Amino acid sequence: MVLDYLRTASDELDEEGGESAFLLALRHVVEAQGGMAAVAERAKVSRESLYRALSPKGNPTLRTMTAVIKATGIHFHDLTHRAS
Repeated sequence: MVLDYLRTASDELDEEGGESAFLLALRHVVEAQGGMAAVAERAKVSRESLYRALSPKGNPTLRTMTAVIKATGIHFHDLTHRAS
């Protein structure tokens, strides 16, 4: 279910507001996976950096995004490839 949620959000990245919507969706997933502090620790980023990165005006690096997505138990590859 989490993967489908993030896939839907990533499908809308090219639309206006899509980036903010994706960051909000990822923030929801992070909160459901134990919260900001727990995921930040697993992703090896500071909690403050994670809050900032996933804010509506966040601009996370690709490194941060992949680390956070991986820390939630999802592989970045899985967001773009659907099972046949």
